[in-house]
Amino acid sequence: MIVSTHALLGLLGVSFCAGFIDSIAGGGGLLMVPSLLLAGLPPHLALGTNKLNSTLGTSVAVWNFYRKGKLLLPLILIGIGFTLCGGWIGSQLALSLSSILLAKVLVFMLPIGMAALFLKRSDTKAFTSFKKKDKWLKIPLICFSLGIYDGFFGPGTGSFLALSFYIVLRLGLVESTANAKIFNLASNLGALMGFIVSGKVIYALGFPLAVMGMVGNYLGSHWVIKNGEKIVKKCLFGVLILLMATLVVRYLL
Repeated sequence: MIVSTHALLGLLGVSFCAGFIDSIAGGGGLLMVPSLLLAGLPPHLALGTNKLNSTLGTSVAVWNFYRKGKLLLPLILIGIGFTLCGGWIGSQLALSLSSILLAKVLVFMLPIGMAALFLKRSDTKAFTSFKKKDKWLKIPLICFSLGIYDGFFGPGTGSFLALSFYIVLRLGLVESTANAKIFNLASNLGALMGFIVSGKVIYALGFPLAVMGMVGNYLGSHWVIKNGEKIVKKCLFGVLILLMATLVVRYLL
């Protein structure tokens, strides 16, 4: 057996919670990857197995948001290519540069982003009201830069995408979260292919975890649609706090 029965039961519970949280605010990997490491998996197998879990789980959330009309296809069509290119460039940078400096910069940037969540706004935009500068400058810059971040470092990419869509593009938080999922799905799928080719995925563990993650993503995405921005704001803030704490412990202490 890959892990003990008790560890498997614990991982299934964590996978459900991670999927639920990930569909609302991103950052499910902040729960799942450490849990897999604690269960005894080597780092590369933990990352690869988690990618199988997160890819299948995120696909459920994406489908649910699509059915409910929360995905903005023009935004996706403009940004997805820049995200993929950025991810490839980021992966190449990761081979030659240290991620420690980037992590330290993020520790100091995160409080600014979290503070922006609580600024009162009444001017949320629909995608049809965007100017050409929004569509052909801001979206490519957001998607390209965060694609680089995802390929280079990774943690919290979905949360940063949602936050960027909310602050820079001035989308509502529900729409920001929903559309961040499709970009996350693309980066997850690309990473999963790499781990599969390298033989770093444990399917016997990954598929049961994926089932629980899919259930969590399904219920979480329904909850977002039902409860709106208030719950997303609280969950996103909590995930960013967890991300900042993780980075501080790992790279500053």
